Amino acid sequence: MDDINVLHHRCLLNLRRRIRDIGDGHPAQDRCMRLQKDGDTLSYQGNSEEVGCYVAGHPLSKGNCYFEVTIVDTGVRGTIAVGLVPKFYRLDHQPGWLPYSVAYHADNGKLYNGNPVGKQFGPKCARGDRIGCGIHSENTEAGLTTVFFTKNGREVGSIEVPVSSEGLYPAVGMHSMGEEVKVDLRAEWLLEEDDTMMMVDSHEDDWGRLHDVRVSGMLLEYVGKGKSIMDVGLAQARQPLTTRCHYYEVEIVDAGEKCYIALGLARRDYPKNRHPGWSRGSVAYHADDGKIFYGIGVGDAFGPRCFKGDIMGCGIMFPRDYSLDGDGSVDVEDLGQLEGLPSQDGVQNVLYLNGEDEEEEEEEGDEVVQEQQGRKVTVFFTRNGKLMGRREMAVPPGGLYPTVGMLSSGEKVKVDLHPLSG
Repeated sequence: MDDINVLHHRCLLNLRRRIRDIGDGHPAQDRCMRLQKDGDTLSYQGNSEEVGCYVAGHPLSKGNCYFEVTIVDTGVRGTIAVGLVPKFYRLDHQPGWLPYSVAYHADNGKLYNGNPVGKQFGPKCARGDRIGCGIHSENTEAGLTTVFFTKNGREVGSIEVPVSSEGLYPAVGMHSMGEEVKVDLRAEWLLEEDDTMMMVDSHEDDWGRLHDVRVSGMLLEYVGKGKSIMDVGLAQARQPLTTRCHYYEVEIVDAGEKCYIALGLARRDYPKNRHPGWSRGSVAYHADDGKIFYGIGVGDAFGPRCFKGDIMGCGIMFPRDYSLDGDGSVDVEDLGQLEGLPSQDGVQNVLYLNGEDEEEEEEEGDEVVQEQQGRKVTVFFTRNGKLMGRREMAVPPGGLYPTVGMLSSGEKVKVDLHPLSG
């Protein structure tokens, strides 16, 4: 008898699905333009000048109120949008651009709500990130619903939008070559009691720029392709080092395939696909070969190589009369007492203002150079608590930002931006 009841229940479920699919007499079908759909994978097939869009066959409902999109590849520009649209939304427009649609855009972290001009909403999204979209609640009488978005399971924000009687349909937009995502239309999301604590401790807000790097608490994980030197993953802190916060550390959790891990300092507008130390306005200690790179692509012998479990540190010895503030400044004499300090005579004054400027920065001109030459500090590096050496360099406008680079599959590091606090 139990088997008969189970069979009867399954028949009812199948009947409900068929009624839902038939609707107005036609089976519900996904709609797609300039995107190739292979199972749950969508890939852009346009020429990067035209938008490609996917709209699911069924709207979100109280029984199926959430879906997720995982970024497999950001392609050339990472112009991937995830959101909700009306049933017959135009497929040559990104979700969120036209009225009665709303979407979270991965390339700039903006929310587009029926307007081609977006508003700042949340963090940018990179390869490996999961963007979720769902409905918190519905008010059919008023024709409104509250749409929320998530990144890697944590809610980013929500907005109240109008909804027609047909509902709002999951949609994905793409706009550059190489973009690829996986869509899960039956994903589930629950806000756990301790989720707010998880958001506080996520440390994602500590980072101003992330490129092919995923953040999970204090952990940074490389999610790039790792096939060429143009596939660098970069994480740059939101705030520069100051006399109050003058040092940070990176622990190598997983060296990955090649241990192409670098930590250092870089200017605020540093190129996202360049290891710190490779371009002007930066200096970095590289784990794979133990070399120091200071503004050029050729490094100098500096310290030992670093491996899994090693802790690499980087900081600034500010002059006592430095303009930021006087508290918490680093005493050069105290640092000189650390074990392993190399001879001062063996460390050259290596400035990136020595005429080896890159073409991309020629427009900065002599005025910036003159300003930088008046603000010099000493950058130092450590390995497992021992001082490896130091370099004098000029501070670019805006300061020097903690910057971590990675370049091979599997690399993971744990970053502590405030190891000396508390």
